[in-house]
Order: sequence, then structure tokens, then C-alpha cells
Amino acid sequence: MIESFRWYGPADAVSLSDIRQAGAVNVVSALHQVPNGAIWEVETIKEHQERIRQAGLKWGVVESVPVHEDIKQRKGDFKVYIENYKKTLENLASCGIFTVCYNFMPVLDWTRTHLYKPLADGSTALSFEGDALRAFDLFILNRTEAVKEYSKDEILNANNYFKNLKINEINSLTESIIAGLPGAEEGYTLDQFNDRIQAYKHLSKQDLQQHLILFLEALIPTLESVGVRMCIHPDDPPQPLFGIPRVVSTAEDLNQIFSSVPSLNNGLTFCTGSFGVRADNDLLTMFTTHASRIHFLHFRSTQRDDKGNFYEANHLEGDVDMYLMVKAALKEESKRKSSGRSDWEIPMRPDHGHQMLDDLKKVTNPGYSAIGRLKGLAELRGLAHAISRTD
Repeated sequence: MIESFRWYGPADAVSLSDIRQAGAVNVVSALHQVPNGAIWEVETIKEHQERIRQAGLKWGVVESVPVHEDIKQRKGDFKVYIENYKKTLENLASCGIFTVCYNFMPVLDWTRTHLYKPLADGSTALSFEGDALRAFDLFILNRTEAVKEYSKDEILNANNYFKNLKINEINSLTESIIAGLPGAEEGYTLDQFNDRIQAYKHLSKQDLQQHLILFLEALIPTLESVGVRMCIHPDDPPQPLFGIPRVVSTAEDLNQIFSSVPSLNNGLTFCTGSFGVRADNDLLTMFTTHASRIHFLHFRSTQRDDKGNFYEANHLEGDVDMYLMVKAALKEESKRKSSGRSDWEIPMRPDHGHQMLDDLKKVTNPGYSAIGRLKGLAELRGLAHAISRTD
């Protein structure tokens, strides 16, 4: 696997020098300053690429080229934004960048209710609590339809949760959900967030699935022509939020996407943490079923309970059997190498990490402090090395 680290650009508290010292050779990055829907110009791509190259690293994966909301809803200027997306892909390919991670999550990107859950060892982790999300939905956002979508027990528990919140906790919960986590390209006020949600009221899961498929069908000729591998990131968490469906959460969802658009340029970012939140997702089967089109790996683990809550566990702990997943990735690489595929090595990054040690004193992107990811990369590297030597 190509060991990689995500970098949010010059303003990131984790520098390119830090990434190189961690042992990564590949940088996963994006042009976060470019507005959603706009074309990534060659000059701007090359400037970012050269900054990474000067640090002795390679910009190997784009994460992400955001998909404009008009494309997801197929309204407004969606045709213009699709053409802009194609041009961005062409420009990336002209600069030698051929792997593009993206997602199709409506309104919100990845979502957590708490960014600094204290753990027993003194470190902190990202976490998601169902009662907290429902309390926000029902009593802070005051979404009209919410009361019809939750059970009586869920509403009662959410109300009890809300009544115990202090003002600063309400503000923190609100900011965690709608202000935009690292990598999310947009943040909202409460009114803006409500408006964005209402815009999806008329769309079913089948509608959203079809919009994704139509988007991919429009891109495939460009992707195949320039050799770019698109790899969709699963929903995080893999469930509907605020009454809006999500369409990349289960094995059935993946089968629908890839049977409808079978080109290998229509690929997958396999995120063990996102898929692993659902106990009904068989990660190994999902991986092996779609192994040939997995172009990017996010390795992380979560610890879930039976109420829909979870937090980010250490990379070799939690509910994900990381031994099986790393072994499956190495097996797929070997298979690709034997068949002569030029892309036989799969980029992998340790996804998220605990805030720990000296990073507890620093202001860093939640989930993306240096030391927690360094620990994760070291653990994954050691696991891969041991598997490769014994199998």
C-alpha cells in the first residue's frame, strides 16, 4: 500500500515536513480555496503540486473534488457544474494526478456530534451520539418534519438530553454539526441549514441514486479518455440524516452503483470506519466483491454500541478486524501486480486519529492532529509488514 497522509494546505497545523517525518510518501489533498462547482485551473493545481513536491512528497490523491448540490438535486445549473467537473478532471490528469476521491452526501459531509470525547487514557476522539443528533434536530434546528420521523422513545430521550445541556454545550453541538468538519467545503447558519434540508424534501432514495448514476454516466467518457479513477467515499455515518436519504451506505447500495455504471473508472474509496459503523455490513465480503475497483483506502476503526452511537477507536481496536482488511488489501495488490495492472499499489491513509500527547495543547483540525495519525500509520505499517512476511 502507498502510505499517505491527508493535508489541508498551507494553513494546516500539520506541516508537510511533519507528514514526511511520519514516513508517508503520498499526500492526499485538495484545493479547498476553490468554490464548489468552479473549475480547478491547471496553474492552481501545479502550484499546490509543486509545494508538495518541494517537501519531498507526491500529491497522489485528490480528496475531494466536491460535487455541487445542484448536481445532487439535478436542478439549477447542474449541467454547467458537470461540465466544470469534467474540465477539472482533465486538468488534474494533465498534471499527472489520476485518483479522485469524492462523496455524494447531501448537504452535510461527514458528521459527528462531539469532536473531543474524553477517553480513559486521556486522549480525545471524535464521536457520534444519536440522542445528541435528535436533540439538535428537534429542539435546536426545530425541523418541522422531525417529530414525525422519530419514535416516542427517541423523542423522549432527545428531550431529556436537551434539557440537560448548558448554553455552551448547545453552541458546541450546533457548531460540530453544521459549521463544517475538516474536508467539508461548506458550513451553514441554522437558517441556511434548514433551507438546504428543505430543498431535498421532494427527493427519495431512488431519486438520489439515479442522480448519482446519471452524474457518473456523464463523467465516464472523460474519465476513460484521460485515465482518471473516481472513487466514491461511503456515507459517514451510513444512515439517513435530517430526513434526507443517503445512497452509499450498504452492500446493496454499492451493487446498485457499480452494476449501473460498470466501468472500472467508477471506483470506490473503501473506508472501513464508515462502513464499519453498521453491524449489518460485512466488510470483508464488501471489499472482495468490489476489490478490483477500490482505488483508495481509508483505514480506521470505530467502536459502536447497540443504540447507534459510536466513537473513533484506535486503528487496531474497535469493531473493524483490521488484520482481515489489511490482508485483503495486500492480496488484491498482489493480484493486480500479477495481472499487469499499472495501478497495482493502492494509496492508503490512516483515517482520523485521537488527539493525544503534545497535540492536546495545540489547535488542530478535529480528527486530523499529527500524533494520533502517526500512531495509526505506524500500527498499520507494522501489521502490513507482518502479513507480507508470513503469508
